[in-house]
Amino acid sequence: MALAGKGSIQRLRHAVALFGGSRRGAERKRAAEGAPVALAAPRAASLAELKSAVSGYLKPTDLARLEDAYHFSDRAHEGQFRKSGEPYIQHPVAVAAILSQWQLDAQTLVAALLHDVLEDTEVAKDDIAKRFGKPVADLVDGVSKLDRIEFQSAQDAQAENFRKMFLAMARDVRVILIKLADRLHNMRTLDAVSPAQRRRVARETLEIYAPIANRLGLDTLYREMQELAFRYLYPLRFATLAKAVKAARGNRREVVGKIMEAIREKLAASDIEATVTGREKHIYSIYKKMVEKHLSFSEVLDIYGYRVVVNDVPSCYLALGALHALYKPVPGKFKDYIAIPKVNGYQSLHTSVIGPFGMPLEVQIRTWDMHRIAETGVASHWVYKDDQATLFEVQQRTHRWLQSLVEIQNASGDPAEFLEHIKVDLFPEEVYVFTPRGEIKSLPRGATPVDFAYAVHTDVGNRTVAAKVNYELVPLRTELKNGDQVEVITAAHANPNPAWLSYVKTGKARSQIRHFLKTMQFEESAALGERLLNQALRGLDAEPAAIEPERWDKLVRETSARSRQEILADIGLGKRLPAIVARELLALAAESEDGRPGGAIVIRGSEGMAVQFAKCCRPIPGDPILGFIKKGQGLVVHTHDCPTAAKSRSDPEKWIDVEWDPETERMFDVGVKVTAANQRGVLAKVAAAIADAGSNIDNVSMDEERGMYTTMQFTIQVTRRQHLAQVMRSLRRVPEVARVARQRD
Repeated sequence: MALAGKGSIQRLRHAVALFGGSRRGAERKRAAEGAPVALAAPRAASLAELKSAVSGYLKPTDLARLEDAYHFSDRAHEGQFRKSGEPYIQHPVAVAAILSQWQLDAQTLVAALLHDVLEDTEVAKDDIAKRFGKPVADLVDGVSKLDRIEFQSAQDAQAENFRKMFLAMARDVRVILIKLADRLHNMRTLDAVSPAQRRRVARETLEIYAPIANRLGLDTLYREMQELAFRYLYPLRFATLAKAVKAARGNRREVVGKIMEAIREKLAASDIEATVTGREKHIYSIYKKMVEKHLSFSEVLDIYGYRVVVNDVPSCYLALGALHALYKPVPGKFKDYIAIPKVNGYQSLHTSVIGPFGMPLEVQIRTWDMHRIAETGVASHWVYKDDQATLFEVQQRTHRWLQSLVEIQNASGDPAEFLEHIKVDLFPEEVYVFTPRGEIKSLPRGATPVDFAYAVHTDVGNRTVAAKVNYELVPLRTELKNGDQVEVITAAHANPNPAWLSYVKTGKARSQIRHFLKTMQFEESAALGERLLNQALRGLDAEPAAIEPERWDKLVRETSARSRQEILADIGLGKRLPAIVARELLALAAESEDGRPGGAIVIRGSEGMAVQFAKCCRPIPGDPILGFIKKGQGLVVHTHDCPTAAKSRSDPEKWIDVEWDPETERMFDVGVKVTAANQRGVLAKVAAAIADAGSNIDNVSMDEERGMYTTMQFTIQVTRRQHLAQVMRSLRRVPEVARVARQRD
C-alpha cells in the first residue's frame, strides 16, 4: 500500500481525532454491546484538563481569561446539579472541551463556559460584558433561551428560541457551534432524564440540530447526533438493528478485509498514492435506507463503505478509473461532488460498484484537504489555516445560507412559520441547475422554476410569469432535474400567485411568497375595512372625518391591536364587525334607533384579495348583488338570488349593501353551458364564436357520455352582463348549437 506524505498523515490523524476518531476502552465495549460509538472527546471534567487541551494554541493571557471564566461560572452555578447528580459546572466545561478540538478562539471557549449563566442564574448580560467583553456577552446571549418571556404555548416558545438562535447565528456562526457542542454533550448524558424528555430532546435533535450540523459540514458531529437521537427515540428498533449489524459484522469481516486489500493493491499497481479505509455504516443510516426503500435488513447488503484518500484532485479521477476497472460500476450511481460541491462545501467522488459475490459497495474518493473539510466543515476555519482558498469557499457558502435565514426571518413575522421554512432548508437533497450564463444554483430535490427564480433574487421571483427549461417553455410547477438550464421570464406588473405555495420547495421562496401575499392582503383589506367602517359610521349619524385621533389611539390600546391599520384590516378580513367598531369609536352602547343607512359599498373589481367573488354564483357587473363579511376572507360578493347566500342570512350584521361601480373595466369569470350537435369541428366553431364576441376562454370541459348532442362547460371572461349577452347571442348563431345557458355551480 502506498502512503501519503508524513505531514498529510499527521493532519489526517488530527482531523479524524476531532471528536476523537479512535475507538478505545469504553468505546469498544459500547460498540460490542450495540450502543452508538461516541466520537471520543476528552472528558475535561476539570479546569486543569481543559487548560491542558487548549495550551497548545492559546496564549497565556487567553488561558488566564479561560480560568477567570471557569471560576465565574462555577460561582454562578454553585449549588446547582445536573439530573445525573454531577455538579453543574461539569457541563459547561465539557462543552468547552468539545469546542477546543476545533481549536476555537478564546472568546468562544469563554462563552462556552458561561453559556448557561444567563438562563439558569441571576447573572445579567451587562455583568458578562463588563467582565469579559461585549463579543462574549453577545455569544452567550445568542445561545441562551427566552425562558423569561411568556408564550401562549410550549411550541411558540420553542419556535421563538430557534428563531433567536438562528438570527444570532447569522451574525456570528460561533453561536451555533457552541449550541451544537452543548446539544452533543446533552445527548451523551441523556440517560439521566425522564423517558418523555429523552424522546422530546432526541426528536428535536434529529429534526433541527443534526441537520444544522450537516448543513455546516460538521459530518462527524452530524453522524453521532443522528445515532444518539435514533437510540433514544426508537430504543427497540435501535437495539434490534444493532444486534443484526453485530451478527453481520462477524459474517462479513473476512470478505470486507479482502475487498479492502484488493482496492489497495489495484491503486498501488496504478501508481496512485492513497490511504484506503473501511467503515461500517451507522445504524441510523441503515434504518433510513430500510424505511425509504421498503427493505428488510437482509436486503441492505452495503452496510460497509470504503474511503480512498489521495494527494490531489487528478489522483481522485485516476483512482476512480482504477476502481471501475477492478469492480463494475452500478449505472446511475456515480456522483461528482468535486466538480459541483454540496451546499455545505463537501467534496468527494461517490460511486457504487458490484464487488465479490455480487455485494454492492459504496466508495468515496477525496483528497486530504477535502477530507478535513468533510470532517469539520465551517469549523475548518479555526483548525486549518493553510488552505485559505478552499476554506474561503466554504465560508462563502455558509455566509450565503446564513444571509438567506435573515431574509426568511424578515419575510416571516410568526416564529412558528419561520421554523417551518427553516426545516424545509435543512433537508437539502440537492439538484444542481444552470443559469443561462452557466452559473450553478443548488436547490432541494423537487424544486421548481419558481424556487430557482427566488434563488436568483426576490424581485425576480415576485415578477415571474413563465420559465424555460433547456430552451423550452414549461409550466412553473415543473420539477427541475440535475443539469437543467433554467431561464425565468418576468413582467414588470406580475405578482406572486398563491397557487405557487402548493409546489415550491425552498424556504426562501415559500416565505417570500407568503410575505408578499400577506402584505398585499393587509393593504387591500385595510382599504376595504376603511370603506366598511365609514359606511357603518354614517349609519350611526357620524362623519368619519369627525373621529378624533385620540379616540383611535384609545381603541388601539383597548383592543391590543398594533395600529389603526390593523383594526381596519381586521374589518376588511371579517375578523371585526364594522358596526361594533363604529360604536366603540363613538362610545355608544347600542345602535342608534334612528340611524340611517350609510350608503352601499361600491365594488370596482380592483380590490384584489380583500374582495372575493363567490364561486357558487359568479357575479358580474350588472347582476344585483349583496356582500357578506366572512372571517379570514373579507367581503364575499354574491348575486341576490344565490341559493348559497340565502342559507347564510341569519346574521344581518354580516351582510353589507354593495353595488357595482359603473366604470368597472376588469374581466370577470362566468360559467356558460353550451349544448351542441356532436359533429366534427364543433368545438372549434364554438370557441371561435366566443373569441369573435371579445371574450377569452379560461377553461373548458365536456361530458364524457356523448350521443347526438354533447354538453360543453366553459369558464369565460366578460366585462359585464351586457357583454355576456353578446357572447351568448354569438353562440346561438352557430348552426350546431342547440342551447346556451349561464351556468352556476
